[in-house]
Amino acid sequence: MQDVDVAAATAFLRLFHAENPSAGPVRHRLREVQAEIQRTGTYTHTPGELAYGARMAWRNSSRCIGRLYWHSLRVRDLRHVTTPEGVAVECVNHLREAAPGRRIRPTITVFAPDRPGVPGPRIWNEQLIRYAGYAMDDGSVIGDPRYVDFTTMVHKLGWPGGPGTPFDVLPLLVSVGDGPPLMSTVPGDAVLEVPLSHPSYPWFEQLGLRWHAVPAISNMCLEIGGIHYGAAPFNGWYMGTEIGARNLADVDRYNLMPVVARHLGLDTTTERSLWRDRALVELNVAVLHSFERAGVTMTDHHTESRRFLSHLEREEKAGRVCPADWSWIVPPISGSATAVFHRYYDTAEMSPNFAHHPDAMERGLGHGTVPGW
Repeated sequence: MQDVDVAAATAFLRLFHAENPSAGPVRHRLREVQAEIQRTGTYTHTPGELAYGARMAWRNSSRCIGRLYWHSLRVRDLRHVTTPEGVAVECVNHLREAAPGRRIRPTITVFAPDRPGVPGPRIWNEQLIRYAGYAMDDGSVIGDPRYVDFTTMVHKLGWPGGPGTPFDVLPLLVSVGDGPPLMSTVPGDAVLEVPLSHPSYPWFEQLGLRWHAVPAISNMCLEIGGIHYGAAPFNGWYMGTEIGARNLADVDRYNLMPVVARHLGLDTTTERSLWRDRALVELNVAVLHSFERAGVTMTDHHTESRRFLSHLEREEKAGRVCPADWSWIVPPISGSATAVFHRYYDTAEMSPNFAHHPDAMERGLGHGTVPGW
């Protein structure tokens, strides 16, 4: 790992002080940081810089539609936690603290950063909660097909597997440097889940579907002013379509549209019946209904689209660029019926921001940390 880029540190500090006049003149802080980088190759953010930098990273996340509340992100400053064991414990605490009373609050937990010659921790999981995918001999999959490879990998590391349901929570994998990952199960009391039902179709509940409530992304690197925080899981709350139009509906995921269509009595022999569209709508109705009935925070794609345009307007009034990736901002259902569909967006890459790590499987294979692979 190379020394921190002084230009990146300088740019962030100037921006931080410009947006936070109470922090005082930037000149003294610049001298302080430049001297620290020259002496150690890196520098340490103040608690205020870290918190605001994390919020700015959310503000700059071009793929996120839910940025209106970026300033309310709760930042858990755990930079003193450097061990896999400590990271695993605090990831579980993150899940517990992110959903008090079933009301989801945007939260990020920031662990030790990379330093020259001293890598910080990494979380291999894409999200803190994901479901296993068990490959059967007949080619079918019980659970989430997206995580068949990850499930196979954790089996190689000694995970005995869960009960064998379609919704077995995968263990966490945490590593530091090139060392083997620590595997840690997520206790049941930290996994808030919502059983799915439909307001009009009693048979829907008999499908036995559920989904977890806290979408805590954990495989991205938080970059603030040239400092890289490789383990910084963060969450907002779900938009219903993420579950109802993607996780449960995608052909390479749970692929439930044909199941729902059959129960609805739809003609699946022709695409002109629009059976996929009708089944998809009912899936999303069920997800929104179930979260509301359970008292768990969730938003719908029409409401969130309007909120995003409000965020865009606020950013423009503040004189800031608001980057957005159209292919991610437009919801995966009824796109043209939402306000975000009918315009173009700035695609600039901003900093601070979040960046993807290499895939966990790629990391495991590359470092030889998974026995038998």
